Amino acid sequence: MTSPKVLVASDLDRTLIYSAAALALPLPDERAPRLLCVEVYESKPLSYMTETAAGLLAELGEAAVFAPTTTRTRQQYRRIQLPGPAPKFAICANGGHLLVDGASDPEWHAQVTARLAGECAPLAEVRAHMTATADPAWVRKHRVAEDLFAYVVVERELLPEDWVKELAAWAENLGWTVSLQGRKIYAVPKPLTKSAAMREIARRTGADRTLAAGDSLLDADLLLAADRGWRPGHGELADVGWTAPGVTSLPERGVAAGERILREFLREAR
Repeated sequence: MTSPKVLVASDLDRTLIYSAAALALPLPDERAPRLLCVEVYESKPLSYMTETAAGLLAELGEAAVFAPTTTRTRQQYRRIQLPGPAPKFAICANGGHLLVDGASDPEWHAQVTARLAGECAPLAEVRAHMTATADPAWVRKHRVAEDLFAYVVVERELLPEDWVKELAAWAENLGWTVSLQGRKIYAVPKPLTKSAAMREIARRTGADRTLAAGDSLLDADLLLAADRGWRPGHGELADVGWTAPGVTSLPERGVAAGERILREFLREAR
C-alpha cells in the first residue's frame, strides 16, 4: 500500500514569512529566536522566518509537494528566497497565475480571466470607485496587480473605520471581496481564488491529501478546501474569530506561528 501524496498550499506573508513589524516577538532580546532573511527589496531586508522554521520548511519540501500560495504578484513573489528545494508549483496573484517551474501556465491564466469576465464586475469599475472614495490624506499608493485586482496602501492610523466596511458592502454586490491586511486594502474578484489553483495542482500531482494555512480573509476559501487547515493567532481571520471544521486556530502569533504551522504540516505529511 503506497503512502498518500500530500500537497501543502500555504500563504506566505504573515503566515510563513514576516516583516520586521509583524514578527511579534514578546521574548527578551537574549531569548529571541535567530532569524533568517528570506526577502531583500531595494537593497534592504524585508521578510524573515526563524532559522528553525527555515529548517522545517526544507524538510517539508522533501516530505510533501509544497506550493507557496500568495496574493503577491509574480514579480513580488520572485523576490522571496525560501529555503529548501525550489517548489515546482506556486500560486500567485490569489490564484490568477499558476507557476510551473517558475513560469506562468498560460492555459490556467486564460481559464481564470475567462471566468472573471463572466462572473463579476470589471476591474475598471472597482478601481474607479476606490479611487473616487479614498482620501489622499490617508492613501499612499493605488495599485493594480496583474490586471486582476486592485489594492491601496494606507496610513492605518488615519484610515476611517467605516471606509473599509462601506467598500466591502459595495463590492459584495459586484461579486468582489475586500480584505484589510496590514497597511493594504485589497479588492479581489470572488471567482479569483487560491483554492481553485490548489485543486489544479492536486489534480496534476495526484495528491490525495491537502494541507493549508493562512491568516487573511483571502485565505478562507483555501482553508475550507483543504483536508486540514491552520490559521495563526493574529491576522484578519483571528480578529473576527473565524473558525471552520477541519481548521485549527493556533494560539501562537507572529513569527512563532509560522514555526508552529510548519511543524503541523510536517507532522501531517509524515
